[in-house]
Amino acid sequence: MIQLELTQITLSQLENHLWESANILRGPVDAADFKTYIFPLLFFKRICDVWDEEYQEIVDDTGDEQLAWFPESHRFQIPPDCHWNDVRCRSANVGNALQHAMREIEKANPDTLYGVFGDAQWTNKERLSDALLKDLIEHFSALHLGNHQVDSDLLGDAYEYLIKKFADATNKKAGEFYTPRSVVRLMIDMLDPKATDTIYDPACGTGGMLLAAVQHVKEQHGDVKRLWGKLYGQEKNLTTSSIARMNLFLHGIEDFQIVRADTLRHPAFFSGDRLATFDCVLANPPFSLEKWGEDMWQNDPFGRHFAGLPPASSGDFAWVQHMVKSMADGSGRMAVVLPQGALFRKGAEGSIRQKLLEMDLVEAVIGLAPNLFYGTGLAACILLLRQRKPAERKGKVLIADASRLFRRGRAQNFLEHHHAVEILGWYRDFTNVKDSVRVVGIDEIKTEDWTLNISRYVLPPLQDDIPPLPDAIAAFKNALTRCREAEERLAQIMTEGGWLK
Repeated sequence: MIQLELTQITLSQLENHLWESANILRGPVDAADFKTYIFPLLFFKRICDVWDEEYQEIVDDTGDEQLAWFPESHRFQIPPDCHWNDVRCRSANVGNALQHAMREIEKANPDTLYGVFGDAQWTNKERLSDALLKDLIEHFSALHLGNHQVDSDLLGDAYEYLIKKFADATNKKAGEFYTPRSVVRLMIDMLDPKATDTIYDPACGTGGMLLAAVQHVKEQHGDVKRLWGKLYGQEKNLTTSSIARMNLFLHGIEDFQIVRADTLRHPAFFSGDRLATFDCVLANPPFSLEKWGEDMWQNDPFGRHFAGLPPASSGDFAWVQHMVKSMADGSGRMAVVLPQGALFRKGAEGSIRQKLLEMDLVEAVIGLAPNLFYGTGLAACILLLRQRKPAERKGKVLIADASRLFRRGRAQNFLEHHHAVEILGWYRDFTNVKDSVRVVGIDEIKTEDWTLNISRYVLPPLQDDIPPLPDAIAAFKNALTRCREAEERLAQIMTEGGWLK
């Protein structure tokens, strides 16, 4: 066994060390694929270091090394020859050793870790030479990642930092797994999950929304362990779903369900022969997804096209209807990020929107600034729906224009904390705010042909220096006259100078 160090690692040290591991890969590996290799290595090192700590603590307490080897003494099982140090000792075919160790650990922990390391091609020596893997393993070996040096919150924060860095580095490809944390936190704060609630993300990416829900419960309501067994997520992408599971484990969350499958085609959670329902449902699904499974939904056995069949060219309202069917009776509420086009597009989507409004499920529509999300400059919105609205909100929809609330960045805009606090205040107060928020009755929305186009209900503020219309017309005529006079003088000068004949 290795001798455990006693030095605590700071968040800054851990972040820098993890980002440097990505720099080791730079060149042979495309930046978009960094996460495929870095995250499994980090998780592998972490569980081995924790296993070592558990072993040493039992030996120190009892003096019984045999007891320290018992499976019951450890959270995760590490089979023989599959420890980090076993791989570290290899000088050739390092990728084979890594792949073998990870697969055997998955098999030894079928209920918790099966498939968690993803499908990275560790044995591809054209991309990952033995020398490169040795450098990477030695780099990770420099820090001990057990609980004595790095608690789960610290490691989880560093892990989130790495996800954010990868999203920054791969911008256009990042939308599938990373949602800006300020937007996530705003959605969570509006739903206000409690420790007794079940929470579900049908497009969970790397698990950020589920983690934000845990953090909210911790800050607002206390004991987060009451959430164990109540967190559910589904993600189609293998690598991303594996990262989500590692992410929750590294944050110290011990009981959750993340399933890799296509939610719209093959939903994963059931109660008998019906879809399971949850208290809080939230997601940032892929915008206007094409070929989302429209052919299967024509005879959907779960009745998810209750408001109409979305067009094959856009799955936005397929996600919305799936989430509505996943809301628990009475307590169910949901928040979903959509492109603003979903608020006013006609045809099948217009009919679905009308049905949702007639059912009085739509509680709030919040338009966000453009260019907040990776991979798209489109302006998005947050749509909030609730199975049972409070009496004072029945028959009403809060429509808010938050498009002016952002900090401009060079390549991307940012929703800052104080912006999110202002938006949250609008939602909680549920009252009109000049130039920003209107509470609109369903009858008025009906007269607008069921559109939720924010500009139909909330107009941007007029500039103070706009003149009255008669003055503006007079000024325009005066400017036009001066322009014509200048043009005539210029023509005269050019003629007299012989430039025009």
